[in-house]
Amino acid sequence: MYVPAHFEESRPEALHDLIEKNPFGTLISQGPNGLDANHVPFVLHNRESNFGILNAHVARKNPIWQELKNNDQVLAIFQAANAYISPNWYPSKQEQHNQVPTWNYMVVHAHGRVTIHDDEKFVRGVVARLTRTHEASQPKPWKMTDSSPDYIDAMLKNIVGIEIEITRLVGKFKLSQNKVARDMLGAAEGLKATGESEISGAMLSAVKDKAG
Repeated sequence: MYVPAHFEESRPEALHDLIEKNPFGTLISQGPNGLDANHVPFVLHNRESNFGILNAHVARKNPIWQELKNNDQVLAIFQAANAYISPNWYPSKQEQHNQVPTWNYMVVHAHGRVTIHDDEKFVRGVVARLTRTHEASQPKPWKMTDSSPDYIDAMLKNIVGIEIEITRLVGKFKLSQNKVARDMLGAAEGLKATGESEISGAMLSAVKDKAG
């Protein structure tokens, strides 16, 4: 991924935060039939251990778990908010008329080594963690024990676990940092007016960072 210096985000805590808030990632792998992409929810843990560990699961019928070998290199991509930026939002455009449209976004690439876990204990743990995380906001969170043990056991037999030891994290937070502060603020306010509150908020934080 091309990352100009002003868009680079290298703070581990910021990159981990984006992954945890946007856990539905794209897993890129190289198999016997060429490049493959699978879209799966991940769980990030062991943040204190180097770059962390990603866990996920795929359907047993998905050939990826048989095409990959342990320690193969893979890439998981996590994307947060993104939005079109109109040049009309830049105050300087009204004066100089020398601005063009662009697209702002926040993305993290997690490079790592994969391990396949075809065992019930591992996949049960992955499903349990995913469930606890994403059911937490429900009035009455669903839990695995809400279903019969036989049913859960049968469902777990239909999935295979994937573990990725992250070896490198690359972050790109393109938030108009290459613009002057007033143009960054104008674009952030323009986004806010269209309802794009997440990336607008990130841009407003970047304006404060730019101001020092």
